[in-house]
Order: sequence, then C-alpha cells, then structure tokens
Amino acid sequence: MHQLVGSSGLTSLDLLGGMLTGASVVATLLYPKPPTGDHVDTYHGVAVPDPYRPLEDPDAPATRAWIEAENELTRSWFAQIPGLGGIRDRLSALWNYPRFGVPTHKGRYFFFKNDGLQNQAVLYAQDSLDGEPRPILDPNRFAADGTIAVTSIAPSEDGALIAYGKATGGSDWEELCVRDTAQGLDRPDVLHWVKFSGASWTHDHAGFFYSRYPESVDPLAPTRFQKLYYHRLGTPQDADVLVYERPDEPDWGFGGAVTDDGRYLIITVWVGTDRRTRVYYTDLGDPSAPKVGPVVRLLDAFDASYGFIGNDGPVFYFLTDHEAPRRRVVAIDIRTPDRAQWRELVPQGPDVLDHAQFVHDTLVVHALRDAHSVLRLHRATGEYLRDLPLPALGTVSALGGERRDTELFYSFTSFLHPTTIFRYDFRTGASEVFRAPALAFDATRYETEQVFYRSKDGTRIPMFITRKRDFVRDRSAPTLLSGYGGFNISLTPSFSPGLVVWLERGGIYAVPNLRGGGEYGEAWHEAGMKERKQNVFDDGIAAAEYLIAQGYTAASRLAITGGSNGGLLVGALMTQRPELFAAALPAVGVFDMLRFHKFTIGWAWVSEYGSADDPALFGYLYGYSPLHRLKAGTNYPATYITTADHDDRVVPAHSFKFAAALQAAGGPRPVLIEIETKAGHGAGKPIMKVIEEQAHRWAFLIQALGVA
Repeated sequence: MHQLVGSSGLTSLDLLGGMLTGASVVATLLYPKPPTGDHVDTYHGVAVPDPYRPLEDPDAPATRAWIEAENELTRSWFAQIPGLGGIRDRLSALWNYPRFGVPTHKGRYFFFKNDGLQNQAVLYAQDSLDGEPRPILDPNRFAADGTIAVTSIAPSEDGALIAYGKATGGSDWEELCVRDTAQGLDRPDVLHWVKFSGASWTHDHAGFFYSRYPESVDPLAPTRFQKLYYHRLGTPQDADVLVYERPDEPDWGFGGAVTDDGRYLIITVWVGTDRRTRVYYTDLGDPSAPKVGPVVRLLDAFDASYGFIGNDGPVFYFLTDHEAPRRRVVAIDIRTPDRAQWRELVPQGPDVLDHAQFVHDTLVVHALRDAHSVLRLHRATGEYLRDLPLPALGTVSALGGERRDTELFYSFTSFLHPTTIFRYDFRTGASEVFRAPALAFDATRYETEQVFYRSKDGTRIPMFITRKRDFVRDRSAPTLLSGYGGFNISLTPSFSPGLVVWLERGGIYAVPNLRGGGEYGEAWHEAGMKERKQNVFDDGIAAAEYLIAQGYTAASRLAITGGSNGGLLVGALMTQRPELFAAALPAVGVFDMLRFHKFTIGWAWVSEYGSADDPALFGYLYGYSPLHRLKAGTNYPATYITTADHDDRVVPAHSFKFAAALQAAGGPRPVLIEIETKAGHGAGKPIMKVIEEQAHRWAFLIQALGVA
C-alpha cells in the first residue's frame, strides 16, 4: 500500500467519494506522493529547482512504487466511467477488418496483412500476382501478448531470404534476424545492438549491410558512435566487416543501401534529426562477387538534404532541397561531381516534393499540395507525363515497385477512407483497386473540409476539420484538436478506426498543419525551430481560437491531443492558454526542455529545439518548457497523460515529472497518468493495447467535455 497526499491511511483505490454523481465522476482525487529531492541546477546564472529529479530513474524502488500507485488510481477512475465497456466493444468491432500493406516485389511478392484483431500484422509471400499467399513470418508467435513486433523487412534480390528487425516492448533497440522464405524458418544469424538501421543485401545474396551501436549497460545513456557493417551469412556478429566509422564524430549515423544494379553501396550520413545529410559511396565491383572498396565522399558538406533515388551506372539521382526548399530532383555524374555539372531533372515547383523513386524506368514523384497528396509520373529524364488520379483529398502513404517492374503499388487513405491499395499498370496506363478494406462504417454521413486561418503574426495556416455532414455551428460540438509541428514531419489525412467512435458521438476532429512541419517545405520547418518554436504554439492557439470564433465549439467543449513532439505542443498550449481547453491528452511527450538532451537519443533533437547549455537559447527553452511553466492553483484542463515506463526515445521521466508537478499544482480538474509497463514510444504496439488506450482516451474526453 502507498501513502497519498493528504492521507495517512488511504491507498490509491480511495478516490474521494468513490462514486458517480449523476453522469460525472467526483473530480477531487488523492494523488500518490512522488519521490522528491532538493536538487537545483544553475543555467547561466539562473537557479532552476528540479524537485522531481528522482523520477528520472524508472527502476528505482520509489519510482516503481509511484508508478504502481498512479496506475491503480487511473484504473480506479476509469472503472467508474459509465459506458467504457461499450466504447471498448465498438472500437473492437471497428478494428476487426482485414488490413493490407503495400506489396514489395523481390523475386516474389511480400506484403503484410492483419486479419482484424491480430496484435501484429503477419508477413505473407506469393509467387505471382494471382498466386496463393502463404504466411512466412507471424510476429504474434513471438509473444502471447503481442509485445514483440517486426520493425522492418529487407528481402534479398531473389526473395529467398529476408532480413527483418524485431523489437520487444516498443523499444528502439532491435535484433536483426534472417528468415528462409521457402521454409518459413529463421537462420542462426542474429545481430544485436541495432537501432535506427535497416538492412541492404548484396546481389550475391551472401550477406547485407547494416548499422549498429556499441554495447551499453545503461539503457538511458546517450546513443552515439554508430558504425556501418557488412554481415556475411553464417558467420558470428563479431566477425562482421567494419565498412565505415567516424570515431571523431560520435553523433554521426550511417545508412547503407545497395543500388538497384548491385554495383555501389550508397552511404547516407546523418546527424540526429537534422534534415541535412552527407552522401558517400563505395564501388562494390562485380555484383555477383562484390567487394567493399574505398569510401568516396561525394557530398561532404551537410549543406542540404540528399535522398538517393537510383542510378544509371555512374550517374546518381537525388531528391534534394539544395537551393530548393520545396525540393527538386538532380542528376550527379560521380566522374564529374562538381556542382556546376549537376543536371536538374525535376525543378522546384509550388508543391513540396516529398518522395521519389524509379518504377518501370519511370520517376514516380509523391508531392504535397496544401498538406494532401499528389502523385505524378515523369520520364527517367525528368519530363512530366501525368498525374495519377486519387479518390479524394487524402494521403498516398506508401509506394511499392522496383525499377524493373511493370506495375506500381500505392496506398491511399484519408480521415474517412481506410487504407486502400491500388495497382497501376504501366503497360496499359490503368489504375485499379488491388486490396480494399471492408469496414462497418458509413463514411457518407461525414465529411472533411480544409479551412485556412491566420496565426498571431498573420501567417496563413491550413486545417482539416472532419465532422458529421449535418453538423450545425452552435458551439456545442465536442472537438478534439490534434497537432504536431516539428521535425519537418507533415500531418496529412489518415484513417483510424478509433476516430469513428468520436465522430459517431457528434465529435469534431481538427488537424492544423502547424509551422515546424514539412507541409510547405524547409522554410515552413525552419519557421518552427529553436528560437522560433513559439510560432508553433501560436499556430495551435490560433487554431483553437478559430474553432471557437467560427462556432464549431466552445472552450468548455474543446480538447487538445498530440504525441511525442506533439505532446510538447499539448503541454505548451495548456500551460500558456489553459482557459482555451477543457481537456488535454499528451502522449509520450517532451515536457522538460532543459534536460531532454541528457537521455538516449535526445541529444539528436538539439538541431530542432536548441539546448539549454547554449546561453543564447536557454531563455527561449525555459520560457516555454511545460514542466517549468506550471503554476499552483491554475485551472488547467482535465489531463490524461500516457507514457511507457521504458520508452527509450522520449524517456518517461518527461511524463512522470510533468504529471507529478501538475498534480501538485492543485487545480480542480483531474490529472491522470497511465504508464504502460510493456511498451515503448508507440511503434509496434499490440492492437489490444491500442484499443484499450483509445477506449480510455474517448472515455476521458466524454467525461471531461460532458458528451452524452
């Protein structure tokens, strides 16, 4: 049993009153007492207390006791919410439909499929387009509770073998394994200490390139000194060939990719989350008997982003924002690589070029226009051919096809369209549905509109609003505002079965495209970075004010949600403008802007946020850091925080400290935190856990916003 604030004998089961009053739960809660200390940090002459520093150790006995008490309190609170079981049942019914991934063609077709309520999607293979699919990799067999996930797959050129990543409990750390696709059995090759890496096979099928970090005994230690290796099948990992390392640059990471012709290894050099990259290569010689040659530094300045598309012998093609913030496609002959010799194939235009790849010797370009997808075809020489029509205002979320293929697979989704897989035949010029979901949901009752509003400084911001068609603007609709605004990530329309439950109850879902994202190119991203981060929060605040002013909702019916960097957005908005929101749902958020860079991969975000170690940026960070803006007695929104106790990307200390401080602030609305004990940052989370978490989110909002 654990002691609670204000009580010497009550446990966290003792919700004050322990009963329902009408349709609402009594809001006054007795919160568990967290471990505290008198730690004070001094930043450039400014003393900053950090009383909840002990919560940074997730395995300390006092922290574990606090986690258990908080989870018990949260479970008790939700147990008294009427209708939670009905929400859970409806979510389960909505999620129970077959979902397909875009096929990959390497010797045979590979694709993921989830029958409906499987915790993890299963990898299938079929020898021809109309062949019989057979399961070759079922992650659900790795763990009964579905907490071991496949993170990536890399088939060999002939499709006989697949290298795949396997992560436990949502961790960024993974094992690389190798499976024989004919037998459906793993080979003995297992590679450890892998993070932020794929695998790329040599064309002799003898092995693959991958990247890994040194062994570490501290899971929270900063992750540095990545190295690029070649693994030959059947040999132990300690015999892997070191291809490239930079001990003088501990923050550099390396991604290796073999070209389609098997001749070159392209090495992309990255630093944290900075978009700017370097590109090196090595000539592998004869693809049937490759050998790693000297590494050549082709693009060695970190002056722009360079995404390798493909090659014609020594001519390399890149998607880049060099002298083009909305990106362009260029050709570089490695024999004469001077910038003056570059050829532009696809120039920068009004739309942002998001992705490009060769399929059937055709350049397939995915672009963004006001945050929704456009899919274009160009000749290999760059000349525009045509757009592929899309069903609605939505997102092309994946492309599948090889340069030698005669077909392109692409997926389409929107807020109201479950992901559908299309197949385009280059020989006939026809595009048709390849795999379509069957979901018990009448999308015709709802619609998505795109509006534009002005932020504080006058910047025009787009926002998607999804709602019932017969909606009336009388400011009564419960509304959920979701945002991100950072790291050059674009928020485009996408479908979630969980959203249907909200829409069916008359809810509105609003997604603004805040600065800091990539919706309008690098200039849009940079407008929300470092000392300009307040622009992101101003854009979010203006979105809330627009929804209220236009009659969609009222502050008493408005909630905000976001995860990771979006959790920071939630924390900033609820601390800067608490009166605008009745509820807040931050997930795996970044809340301590003074110490984020001290843990795991947090150092990599300094290029986005800056660092409190920099006197020029400390003031900005301290000024908006959600943890440090909390003030006692403020009427903050009802808050439901979610995290995982061993999230190794955004460490849970952020959520722990923010929850403890928010509870101590003593506002009248409930502050709950739910801490998953077998999950990470969110990737690979089992469907059953997703459904349970989503049921809690909707139940919390229904309670906080007074939804019937």
